[in-house]
Amino acid sequence: MRNEDKKYIKLAIGLAAIAKGRTSPNPCVGAVVVKGGKIIGKGYHKFAGGPHAEVYALRKAGKKARGATLYVSLEPCVHYGRTPPCVDMIRRCGIKRVVAAMKDPNPLNNGKGLGILRKCGIKAESGLMEEDARELNRPFIKFMEEKMPFVTVKAAQTLDGKIATRTGDSKWISNEESRRFVHKLRSESDAIIVGANTVIKDDPLLTSRIKGSRAKQPLRVVLAGRKGIPRASKLLNSKGGEVLVVAPDRKAGRVNLKNLLKELAARGVMSVLIEGGGEVIASAFRERLVDKIYLFIAPKIAGGRDAKTSVEGDGVARVKDSVNIRDIVLHGMCGDLLIEGYVRR
Repeated sequence: MRNEDKKYIKLAIGLAAIAKGRTSPNPCVGAVVVKGGKIIGKGYHKFAGGPHAEVYALRKAGKKARGATLYVSLEPCVHYGRTPPCVDMIRRCGIKRVVAAMKDPNPLNNGKGLGILRKCGIKAESGLMEEDARELNRPFIKFMEEKMPFVTVKAAQTLDGKIATRTGDSKWISNEESRRFVHKLRSESDAIIVGANTVIKDDPLLTSRIKGSRAKQPLRVVLAGRKGIPRASKLLNSKGGEVLVVAPDRKAGRVNLKNLLKELAARGVMSVLIEGGGEVIASAFRERLVDKIYLFIAPKIAGGRDAKTSVEGDGVARVKDSVNIRDIVLHGMCGDLLIEGYVRR
């Protein structure tokens, strides 16, 4: 690898991130074409079914692409999908070297693209800034490897762990800055899951409301109780993503969350944001379905032995059986504290 390679791979990953949450069931990909130390073309995959990042970058480079180096955040594809294989265009344009941040986890590709390029006499390398590339496409990687959505839990609580007061009041525990961040999380998710009680008590819209943005609206999934949800709820009477109300299993009396996630994956849902309530979140943790958490902590004390907490259920009997969180990052949110981390497997 050359010294300038990292700079251009970083740029490719940054370009890919622009469309985060809008490419499902495809990955986020960015590409940069460089010749003589100058960028002559760049682009990113904007939406599923649209041109791939390499296509945008190579089109901008035009005839200058011959003899240039192509930097991509993900290995170029070799299979036919909604669009032709990118390796064919790379060969035709006369690219002499390809540097990919990581191999494509899709079994239809997974090293084949780089292999074909090498057979054509093109220098092809991968592995530079791979962790950054994997971080961007964690939902896609899990979707490819496990055929399941990447599951994130989001909760907002007081310092003493309450998500509502003893009377059920919860507006607002977190501040405006934290709530804006939640809208960003929603726009990057394919689906949101909440329980029926959350709809009944809070009457949320569950939409992404980011000013000045054409944010994608996620599928809104409600795990209904035996009585369902009110027909007058905002969820059922507002514009936004499609609403899916899931009835409980008659024998169990609840929705099988793992089976639901499998069904959502079959619909092309790669990422799911679970927003509550405490029983739904507890179920997701109990069944080991959670990949990541975003926990907002407001500098408030609510108290109350009957006040709801962010994770309900029966809980574990022993501390050693607790869910452990790794790779923790702390964010200041204008007074609130945001804890971001991954569930340790």
